[in-house]
Amino acid sequence: MPVAAYDEIADWYADWVGGLHNSYSERVADVLRRLIPPGDGRTSLDIGCGTGARAGVLRDLGWQPVGVDLSTGQLRHARRILPVAAADATALPIATGSVDLAVSILTHTDLPDYPGVIAEAARVVRPGGRFVHVGIHPCFTGAFADRSDPARIVVDSGYHRRERRWDSFTTQGVRNRVGAWHLPLADLLNAFQAAGLEIVDTVESGPEAGVPDVFAVAAVSSPRQSAA
Repeated sequence: MPVAAYDEIADWYADWVGGLHNSYSERVADVLRRLIPPGDGRTSLDIGCGTGARAGVLRDLGWQPVGVDLSTGQLRHARRILPVAAADATALPIATGSVDLAVSILTHTDLPDYPGVIAEAARVVRPGGRFVHVGIHPCFTGAFADRSDPARIVVDSGYHRRERRWDSFTTQGVRNRVGAWHLPLADLLNAFQAAGLEIVDTVESGPEAGVPDVFAVAAVSSPRQSAA
C-alpha cells in the first residue's frame, strides 16, 4: 500500500483545518451545495476524507457520509465524526455500483494517480449516481502560479509538469509540508470521459474580484457505461 504523506502531520493538520472558518472554506461549501442534490438520508462516500472536515456539509445536504483515506493518522480524528476505513483511493473496498454519491474534496493534489481515483469513483457509483470533484484550480493554483497578487496570477511553463512538487506559493499551509501533484486541466477532464462519467456541471470559484482558485466538476454514471 502507498505511504500516506499526511501521517506525520496529522495532528497539526487536524488543528489547522479545524480552524478554517473562513471565506475559502465557505466557498467550498457553497460549491458543494450547488453540485450535490438532496440526500434524503442516503449514504455518500467521501474519498480522501482526511479528518472529516467536510462531513458536516454533506450531512446538512441530507447525506450520511462514510469516509475512506490512506492516512490512519488523519482517520484517528475523522472517526470521531463519521464512519471510516483505511484504503487506497485507487482500490476502494466498496462494492461496484453501491453508492448514490461519491465526493473527492480538495484531495487530487495529494494523489499521484488521480485519474485512477476517478475511475474507482465511477465504478462504485450506481448507474445514474453522481461523483463530485472539488479541487484547487488546476490552471491558476500550484507551484507554477505566482499568486502574490490575487487580481493577476502569473502562470509559468511549469504548468506542464505533472510530477510532485514541493515548492509552493505559500509557506503557511499544507503544500510545503507534503508537496503537491499537478494534473493539468485537460488531463483532469479527460479522466472523467475515460471513466465513462458524463459531466453535468462545472464551477469555478475565487475570492471577490480575484482569479478562481477552486474548480469543481459534477458527473453522473452512465447506465450504458455501467452495463458494458
